[in-house]
Amino acid sequence: MNPHAGALVLFSGGQDSTTCLAWALDRFERVETIGFDYGQRHRIELQCRTQVLQSLRERFPAWGKKLGEDRVLDLAALGEISSSALTSQRAIEFNANGLPNTFVPGRNLLFFTLAGALAYRRGLSVLVGGMCETDYSGYPDCRDDTLKSQQVTLSLGLDTRVVIETPLMWLDKAATWAMTADLGGDVLVELIRLETHSCYLGDRSRLHSWGYGCDDCPACALRKAGWERYQPSKPRPIHPTHPTHSIQRFALVDAKPEPWKNGQGVTRTLATDRRTDTPTGSSDPNWSW
Repeated sequence: MNPHAGALVLFSGGQDSTTCLAWALDRFERVETIGFDYGQRHRIELQCRTQVLQSLRERFPAWGKKLGEDRVLDLAALGEISSSALTSQRAIEFNANGLPNTFVPGRNLLFFTLAGALAYRRGLSVLVGGMCETDYSGYPDCRDDTLKSQQVTLSLGLDTRVVIETPLMWLDKAATWAMTADLGGDVLVELIRLETHSCYLGDRSRLHSWGYGCDDCPACALRKAGWERYQPSKPRPIHPTHPTHSIQRFALVDAKPEPWKNGQGVTRTLATDRRTDTPTGSSDPNWSW
């Protein structure tokens, strides 16, 4: 029996986590999902995630058979102790430390800890998250080193091997759209474009070419820029007749700094699907247990 046959996906209802859910459904025999209600301003994403799960089951029956239980945990306490534009009605701006004030300290650390506890009970050894260190706002708990460290901590604390997979870690948003197309073609691209939610302000009153949002916040800026870079060279799926098991490499030759990125563009090529038992945690083939 494959000890890593099942996975638990941290699923918010946004573009990145939905792409990662599709990635997991493409690879694992059983996939469960977990979401978190922490008082986020854009909690409309929690409604979107329900619709996305239903749409995935309807439009991808093979994936639907693998899709298991879904849970949303109440983390109101996280919102209560946070001082963030993501959990309170404040203008979005940069703090003196260079991070945007949308940063919720400890959020992903807590998410993975609770996901690890649930996965332990459910007999799942792989946790999947949509964290990214390329097109991102600089959050330290999204960084590769942080998640490698947490993978080790969870494995030691639970006395069982835990693998944290972050398929998008080194992909920019344009490459994320391309990955979506390769996983599920135009059907999945349209599902993510129309049904997922990224806007920090929770705006679903305006539909743009890239999806719903205010078209002004950092999340909308990244999603829009990625969509626009993806459009001119819309690649056909690497294996059009076999969209699964086909993500191999993406060359991020057009990565550029974006607003709220808090960093420079990355130009690199990275293998995102090693299909090995090495618990690299974030698709880094050079990091070993």
